[in-house]
Amino acid sequence: MTDAAGRRVAVVTGGSRGIGRAISLRLARSDHAVAVNYSSNSDAADQVVKDITNAGGVAIAHRANVAVAEDVTEMFERITEDLGAVSVLVNNAGITRDNLLLRMTTDEFDDVIAVNLRSAFLCTKAALRGMVRAKWGRVISIASVAGIVGNAGQANYAASKAGLIGFSKAISKEYGSRGITVNVVAPGFISTDMTQHLNDASREKAIEGISLGRFGEPDDIAAAVEFLASDDAGYITAQVLSVDGGITL
Repeated sequence: MTDAAGRRVAVVTGGSRGIGRAISLRLARSDHAVAVNYSSNSDAADQVVKDITNAGGVAIAHRANVAVAEDVTEMFERITEDLGAVSVLVNNAGITRDNLLLRMTTDEFDDVIAVNLRSAFLCTKAALRGMVRAKWGRVISIASVAGIVGNAGQANYAASKAGLIGFSKAISKEYGSRGITVNVVAPGFISTDMTQHLNDASREKAIEGISLGRFGEPDDIAAAVEFLASDDAGYITAQVLSVDGGITL
């Protein structure tokens, strides 16, 4: 469950940009060897790896569509060969295909469910075998407050994130006795590519509902993930940690 230098091995899906990038960097700083998964932007993934290695850490990038079983199997085989068995899995990969329900296409629904939810099923299944053998593991999924309270125009996204919560609770019951914790981080409005499309009026309206009066930063989410991946969180499982500035009050 560790590399040659004793680092725990972490996989971050969608780890090259936004929240995923922040998580990859944060886990590397806390002495994890990090596998940065990405789907298309190799330059961004390579930059994350470069940033980690330049700081004295260990990282590799791996391109895979985590919604495809064959890609996931090959990715975990390579990561295990290059770094060692996976100790920490962060299911972060996600997309949006927003639309009102009566206008939403079947493809818009299915694509979001595949990338946001099926990927967690595939990656968690691939990571669990090594964790069970080691009797230690951390599975952390990045959901959203939309999966808790819903959001107009995001029936597909909200369903996928609510699914992550239910999935995580079930897995925590199945594998808690093996020393594996399974938790969820639910971000609110975070300053990433996904929120850059908001116009000024929409941004101001969103901020009105946030107790702290601002959007969060990717590192706010990364800090929560770092804690849940640590030994200090060993008695925390099946929990949903909302990192949202108070928007779900």
